[in-house]
Amino acid sequence: MKRVSILFVCMGNICRSPLAEGIFRHVAAESGLAEIVSIDSAGIGGWHEGDQPDPRSIATAKSHGIDITGQSARRIRSSDFAAFDLIVAMDRSNMAELRRKAPDAGNIHLFGDIALGTGEDIPDPYYGGPEGFEAVYARLHTGCMKLAGMLGAESASWRGNTSSVR
Repeated sequence: MKRVSILFVCMGNICRSPLAEGIFRHVAAESGLAEIVSIDSAGIGGWHEGDQPDPRSIATAKSHGIDITGQSARRIRSSDFAAFDLIVAMDRSNMAELRRKAPDAGNIHLFGDIALGTGEDIPDPYYGGPEGFEAVYARLHTGCMKLAGMLGAESASWRGNTSSVR
């Protein structure tokens, strides 16, 4: 199977996308997919560039046995649109900004569509408390499990419209 690269994207790359990266990395390792996936995360904005994930994201991940302290926030780069097979936006606002930056990219998808099949946005827990981070973790974990399952079963490319995983 061809190696697949996935980029998770949220607003500042400190809450949702680092959690998604950590969860998917963990799920991929447990599912035996670690050798065929490359996983990263980025933010629409660069406000937190170089910073660790939000302490609440770190604590939530840690409570589930996942260490995301080695991650550092970065802003999405124009080269990411060609470098990644799958770019996964956490909400419609993130997706709109990604499409504005790369209108012809066929590899941009909403997490709620591709991973959950519900079309839902993953809410930004930044202005809330620990319960919001836990709720986001639960949705991300569910979606990452489904995404890993699809990846394990999928042998076609995820670029553009050539995949049955849409």
